Formats: sequence, structure tokens, C-alpha cells
Amino acid sequence: MVMETAILSVPVFSTLCNEAFRLRRAIFVHEQKVPEAEEFDADDLNAHHLVAVTAGEVSGTLRVIYAEEHVKIGRVAVAGRWRGQGIAAAMIGRAMELHRGARDNRFYLTAQADKLPLYERFGFVAYGAEFLDGGMPHLAMKNY
Repeated sequence: MVMETAILSVPVFSTLCNEAFRLRRAIFVHEQKVPEAEEFDADDLNAHHLVAVTAGEVSGTLRVIYAEEHVKIGRVAVAGRWRGQGIAAAMIGRAMELHRGARDNRFYLTAQADKLPLYERFGFVAYGAEFLDGGMPHLAMKNY
């Protein structure tokens, strides 16, 4: 990573979380054309939100949801100007560190098909058939 980045756990609708929601809207809704109704959902109210702050600005975000059998990592987003600097990896590592005790270190996610190598570094393995989510090809991945 070029610049120091803080990865913070923030409450929903806090100032930093609202900035993270703005970043998600910019990336998923505007850049990737995901319908807004699919991007924001009721899970946001109960999720644990992580926010990356680099050089005083929100550079990335993700959310963590406790499902019955595993912890689900989702909505991983990094601002365009900060991509390629290890921010997504830092957030995923921190999320796994913070939440590994919740479901016996069992993590799950759905990844955009072109992002598999990022998650494979953390022990995730793709399984099942490719599917469309938000109009983009995805694969389910888990680390167990």
C-alpha cells in the first residue's frame, strides 16, 4: 500500500458509514449500473460496516452479515483513485480478523467473476455455477 490506510468498524448511518454508502452508490449504481433497489437493502441495517480511510477520505468499504451457517462479506468497494493499492485486501483481512469467531471462521461471499484472485488469497474457493447479480457474472465462494 502506498499510503497508510485505517480500516474502521463504524455504526450504520454514522457520518463515515454514510460516506461509505455514497461510495457504494457511486461505484455500484453509477459506475457498474447495478439497480439502486438491488444495491441497498434491509441487510444494511443489521450489517457490520467497515470503512477504509486513506489520506483523510473514505477510500473503501465493505459489509459483514452474520448468516446462520457463516459470515458473509459483501459490497466490497474501493474508490477508483485508490484501486490497486491493497485497500480491498486490507479490508477483507480486517473483516476476517474481527469476525472469525462468529461462525467458526466460516466465511462466504459472492464475487464478481473477474475478482476471484483477490478472494483466493484469503482461502476462498469458488463453487457452483456462475450467475448474474446486478447484471454482472458472479460466483459463490467460501473458505470452508
